[in-house]
Amino acid sequence: IPHVVNRLVIATEDTFDDVRQRYESLVPTIDFAELAGVIATGDLARVEQYTADHAPNSFINFWMLDPMPMMRLAGNQRRAITYLMGNNVIAESMFRHDPGIILYAPLRTAIYETTPSGVEFGIDQPSTKFRSFGDTRIAEVGAQLDAKLAQLLRLMSLPVPPELIAA
Repeated sequence: IPHVVNRLVIATEDTFDDVRQRYESLVPTIDFAELAGVIATGDLARVEQYTADHAPNSFINFWMLDPMPMMRLAGNQRRAITYLMGNNVIAESMFRHDPGIILYAPLRTAIYETTPSGVEFGIDQPSTKFRSFGDTRIAEVGAQLDAKLAQLLRLMSLPVPPELIAA
């Protein structure tokens, strides 16, 4: 199914470590064992509350990859890190209409150095990914994710791309 996705690239003059610290403080890492335990209770309201309590800015970090050991082994010095960020309750609100959304939920984000003093934050615009399912209910949630992403960027003191504002 062909579709166009906007890759958002937000440049900053902040250091890699500063951007990473702000991101990780605003998008906390979830304890999978704890989340699985809450899910195992079979109490959806409890799962929703747990998620809300652990996603103060709508998103939680499900996974992180630091590729630098391999990249340095090959001689690369610019740093990069990638995350799977999302919200299991929000994902479920789309999954009920089409389980295929799991291809794009959680969202993949990256922080990387472009030069010794240049850093970028990258993510594909959520609405452009979820619109591809041809379901207005899923597209609406994708637009809501755009707004939540815009708020996260503001909290990170990063510029908000016009595509997120227009959405």
